[in-house]
Amino acid sequence: MPELPEVEVSRQGITPFMVGETVMRVVVRNASLRWPIPSEIQELVGLTITAVRRRAKYLLLETDWGTAILHLGMSGNLRILPHGSVAGKHDHVDIELSNGQLLRLNDTRRFGCLLWTREPAEQHKLLIKLGPEPLTEDFNGEHLYQRSRKRKIAVKQFIMDNHVVVGVGNIYANEALFSAGIHPQQAACDVNETDYQALASEIKKVLARAITQGGTTLKDFTGSDGKPGYFVQELQVYGRAGEPCRHCGGLLSEVRMGGRSTVFCPLCQPKCSG
Repeated sequence: MPELPEVEVSRQGITPFMVGETVMRVVVRNASLRWPIPSEIQELVGLTITAVRRRAKYLLLETDWGTAILHLGMSGNLRILPHGSVAGKHDHVDIELSNGQLLRLNDTRRFGCLLWTREPAEQHKLLIKLGPEPLTEDFNGEHLYQRSRKRKIAVKQFIMDNHVVVGVGNIYANEALFSAGIHPQQAACDVNETDYQALASEIKKVLARAITQGGTTLKDFTGSDGKPGYFVQELQVYGRAGEPCRHCGGLLSEVRMGGRSTVFCPLCQPKCSG
């Protein structure tokens, strides 16, 4: 699934081709995504894209009249292509622009979405209850510490809760917890404020590095220019269960949490009793 860095890389990739351009046509080949693409999406035609923003893993194509809300789901990707480019089986939507280019949404599993709102995007029901962006000043260790009081869920699940902080997906939660030396199964309420300061810092670092290097290469994701990301080459724990820890040499362990793989180092990430 494309996570926050992959979505941010997509945003950066498509922005130069879209901002300042007028939408000439919207071609919907298959409206049956996670939610049906509304007919109102045709209101984009004739409008100028004023900005391409990201909120969590949603991309916001803004105009003076409204905002298209786009999500890549589990397998979606975006491409910038010339008008007239032949569409494949899973190329569900084209947004044709005045510069002769088009934005194409490809989504094999059809868990993505393309919606339209005339209201401020942040007031949309999908966005209004989201937590702070992890790369902003609103997100810090004090925020995590205060939100974690009386929360007995595992700290890994806690930081993956989009009501707490957005965009910390499975890969990056594994990596940040390892770098901060925190056991992923530790109860969120038992992590002290100092450790949360370290964890918030590591979340920022790991996400920033992933964005800089183009996101993490997954089987379903390539960047908007067709180039894969390279952050996977730097993963410390994710996908390395049973291999030596790069810090201490001990063997990495794996457990399933919320149906997802969680890899950690028992020596570098000891579980405290609280």
